[in-house]
Amino acid sequence: MTIVDTALHDSLRALKLSGMLHTLNARLAQAQAGELGHLEFLQVLCHDEITRRETMGMQRRLRRARFDQTTTLEEFDFHTSPKLPAAQIRDLAALRWLQAGESVILHGPVGVGKTHIAQALGHLAIRRGADVRFTKTSRALADLAGGHADRTWPRRLAELARPALLILDDFAMRELTAQQADDLYELISERAQAGRSLIATSNRSPADWYPLFPNPVVAESLLDRLINTSHQVFMNGPSYRPNKRPGRAGSTTPTGTK
Repeated sequence: MTIVDTALHDSLRALKLSGMLHTLNARLAQAQAGELGHLEFLQVLCHDEITRRETMGMQRRLRRARFDQTTTLEEFDFHTSPKLPAAQIRDLAALRWLQAGESVILHGPVGVGKTHIAQALGHLAIRRGADVRFTKTSRALADLAGGHADRTWPRRLAELARPALLILDDFAMRELTAQQADDLYELISERAQAGRSLIATSNRSPADWYPLFPNPVVAESLLDRLINTSHQVFMNGPSYRPNKRPGRAGSTTPTGTK
């Protein structure tokens, strides 16, 4: 390595242009072989840096999302569940609802792939550069409850309200306490005011959510806003991912996915 090369490497490292640094020797070889002109050489190096930054950014967003499992829509086999509204789900993959700050409700029986689709849509959003957070609804409510105990509730609420897309899995699983209902109201209201999208997966139809709230006024105010402005997808059919019951060799009874 010449003194000029050493100085160039040091400069790229100081500027944190490691994408250029890692491919510099290969690009120089191409240029010396006459495969790249001066302008092309610079353009290709810039592209290498952009690609590295996009890849690193996506990896950071995936870590922050905290998915239970990294799934994509391309992996989902719609042929196993012909009753699923494939066209409606593929339309959601265009993410127009995310750009408009709208929400999505995926509801239906256990095991049909609601959580898979929710995380797959989240993965698409991350590819488009959006920040996403996935959590079980019970965990989100437990986290907010802890904020009341240690006086960090505003910070915890802000963390859940901040991402462009929040996925609340297992929404409306059981009756809520008055405090849980109020926390959920504050969270969804905060996100709605900021124009940020929500995906909720539920084993119950949205019409059956209202009795789970102890205060009918809170239920009406929260759910009418959420339900009436959301894209609702009813998912039905056989279990998407059958698993054998432990201890019963040969059994094909599905435990299912949400």
